[in-house]
Amino acid sequence: MFQLTALYNHPEDVAAFDTHYDTVHAPLARKIPGLARFTVSRPAPGPDGAAPAYHLVAVLEFPDAAAFQSGMGGEEGQAAVADLENFAGAGVSLLTGPSDQI
Repeated sequence: MFQLTALYNHPEDVAAFDTHYDTVHAPLARKIPGLARFTVSRPAPGPDGAAPAYHLVAVLEFPDAAAFQSGMGGEEGQAAVADLENFAGAGVSLLTGPSDQI
């Protein structure tokens, strides 16, 4: 598998971020060709009550690097990337690479 992990910083307006993510961005991402799995997590405070480092973590999995490149390079992938500027003003870190189930 090959994955894209998106780590979203804490937004100033949580409700606006969540509404846009859930109703606009996630549906765009689900349309990316070759996408095998898409998970989203909104981390809770740690065992010590400390705030999580990120507001939202999304993981998109593709069968291989070629499927990732094709999907993200296509119209649907580019639309999802372009949409980041509409809601992720607090910042997002994108990590890509092969993944293995252990």
